[in-house]
Parts: sequence; C-alpha cells; structure tokens
Amino acid sequence: MANNLSVFDIAGRAMSAQMMRLNTTASNLANAGAVAGSKEEAFRSIKPVFKSVTDAPGIATVKVDSVVATKIDPTKRHDPSNPKADKDGNVWEAAVDQAQELVEMMETSRQYQNNVQVMQTAKTLTLDTLRLGK
Repeated sequence: MANNLSVFDIAGRAMSAQMMRLNTTASNLANAGAVAGSKEEAFRSIKPVFKSVTDAPGIATVKVDSVVATKIDPTKRHDPSNPKADKDGNVWEAAVDQAQELVEMMETSRQYQNNVQVMQTAKTLTLDTLRLGK
C-alpha cells in the first residue's frame, strides 16, 4: 500500500511544481507591455528552477529550487509623451515574449492535467484492489 501512496505524493508534488510554473507564466503575461523609466527597472520574465529530490531509493520527486529573472534585455522605445519616459524620451518595455509565454502556459496546463490523470488512475486502481478483498 505504501507504493500506492507514494504515487499520490509524487504526482501531488509534480502538480505543485506545475502550479508554480503556471503562476510565473501568468505573472509574465500580466506584466507584458509594462514600461519603465530605465532598463534596470524594466520587468523581465521570471522562470521557476526545479530540483529533483530523492526521498527514497528509486523514488524521485521535484521541488521548486528558486525563481529567477531571465537575462533578456527589455526593449527601448522612444515615447516622450509617456510619464515614465527618461530625459531623452525613452521608455523600456518589459522583456516578455507573449507568444512564448502562451506556449509555456499550454504546456504547463497539459503536464498538470497529466498528473491529475495519474492520480485518478492510481485512485481507481486502489479502490478496485480494495473491492477485490470484499
């Protein structure tokens, strides 16, 4: 029975990691198009860094090790009418590739759903096994 419980634990941790990935993607999309008065202040997309964790021999799970900003530079745009423009009339747009973020969101959603299916299958098999004993 312990192996069945470990399936739930592994899938649950994977779902938590995918949820963090989905949250960072949503944050990136929410900040897309934001402007700042300097290159340093401009938003850069963020990504979670995952780490494999071995809790027992032969059983590995995943956890979020950190969340890092990408090294992509923001885009400088001349917009002297913008209140955030610097003395030269430039603003910096967030370094977020919206198309890439949407693809990331779809992939993350699919991986999350795969783990939901793993949990559902494990639950069904566990219940079927218990019914055999009746």
